[in-house]
Amino acid sequence: MPDIVTAAMIVIGDEILSGRTKDRNIGHLADIMTAIGIDLKEVRIVSDDEDDIVAAVNALRERYRYVFTTGGIGPTHDDITADSVAKAFGVPCDYDEKAMALLAASYATRNIEFNDARKRMARMPVGATHIDNPVSIAPGFRIGNVHVMAGVPSIFQAMLDNVVPTLETGSKLLSATIPCPFGEGVIGGPLAEIQKAHPDTIIGSYPKYLDGSFWTELVVRARSQEALDSARAAVEAMVADLTSK
Repeated sequence: MPDIVTAAMIVIGDEILSGRTKDRNIGHLADIMTAIGIDLKEVRIVSDDEDDIVAAVNALRERYRYVFTTGGIGPTHDDITADSVAKAFGVPCDYDEKAMALLAASYATRNIEFNDARKRMARMPVGATHIDNPVSIAPGFRIGNVHVMAGVPSIFQAMLDNVVPTLETGSKLLSATIPCPFGEGVIGGPLAEIQKAHPDTIIGSYPKYLDGSFWTELVVRARSQEALDSARAAVEAMVADLTSK
């Protein structure tokens, strides 16, 4: 069997759950994981609540090879991700010497006071290693298989760029798309039989609506070209058969 590497994501923040902020990081992470051969299997959105964050981190880090978090590592009182991740791992959360030096130098060059609020961004679980932040200097961190990054999309993306080269990757999913002029109610039965006959593939159906008519986009995914071609041929034959009736 091809190597399969899995990942999960935790999006942290009351502002996401309230709708005040629209998440843009889930889609970006999904795109990157798919491109490099890691299966993003689960995404959880949790509030700024320590118990909820701890529970999510502990559940997902045990189940998946990698966990990525976004949000909650800024300078305000509700930025509690570092404390929560430290609690999940059972280690103290303290000011990191290297992070303190980076931030102090950055604020000094801009003649901005390095006050207590800004110093909060240098706190991380003891034993964590830095994830560099080329945008705003304040680092994310990695502890165990958990990667903790900022929620601001531009910063998250820059941090993720630095994380990707450190990840173990698996076999990439190949895909083929077959347009189908029928709705899911028509193809549901025969498509299920094709999926049973091709267990090494993932067959998805995505309903579409255009000009008053329903149609379906069928997507076959597999880790081997042989499995993909076999299932695709079966789907194409199903569509051709239904069309001829």
